[in-house]
This record gives sequence, structure tokens and C-alpha cells, in this order.
Amino acid sequence: MDLKEVVAVNLRRIRHTKNMTQEELADAAGLSMRYVGAIERADVSASVTVLGQIAEALMIEPAELVRANRPKR
Repeated sequence: MDLKEVVAVNLRRIRHTKNMTQEELADAAGLSMRYVGAIERADVSASVTVLGQIAEALMIEPAELVRANRPKR
């Protein structure tokens, strides 16, 4: 899985956990809803600045967005 897909999966999971819509997240992060959707579909690569805005809006550490879940051995 490439980093865009990791971010997409994590963003969607965290946003759902916080019961936020894409629109609510976009408003809180100062982004367009279309852009948030494109990030969640892994259509675009978000800059570190945008990842910071999203993390702040979700009240999480930015690293949570890029951390890959590796299977336990």
C-alpha cells in the first residue's frame, strides 16, 4: 500500500470514529469537501501543511494519518 492509500484509509477511519462528515471535516480544516474526498479516495497526495490542518481539525497527531498498520507477527 502506498502512502496515499495509508493516509486515505486512516483519514476515513478516524473521521468515522469521530462521527464527522467530510463536509464537517473540510469546514474545520479550511479545505473544500471535494479535496477531502479526493484525499480519502487516494486520488491526490496531501501536502504536509494540509495533513497538519486535517490533524488539527480531527484533534490528533499528524503521525496518526501516515502510520501504516502492519500485521502483528
